[in-house]
Amino acid sequence: MAQDRPTASELLAAIADFLREEATPTLDRVDPRLGFQTRVAVNSLAILEREARLGPDADARERQRLVSLLGREGTLPELNHELARQLRAGERDERDAALMAHLEATTADKIAIANPKWR
Repeated sequence: MAQDRPTASELLAAIADFLREEATPTLDRVDPRLGFQTRVAVNSLAILEREARLGPDADARERQRLVSLLGREGTLPELNHELARQLRAGERDERDAALMAHLEATTADKIAIANPKWR
């Protein structure tokens, strides 16, 4: 069961802040390689924090789009599996406006989690 406060998202952000603001500058002076590795870890923590915060809503939107697109219910993995099957079979392609809108929205949600500065 999740705790009330701090949330998982808040804990991840606090760890990332500590590593970014205190540990990384010290490590850069002592061992630049460790400083770089710490920056990679900070970026990974930031992705995990955004995934914890944004992921459930993004998954729900993706699932709803897939239900509408495919005309059937299922879990997100099941629906994605069916879409992939249809694409491989040539039943859908880039001429399908609803498919392209779904792919664009899904990609935008994934980028918002992985690298929100991209756009």
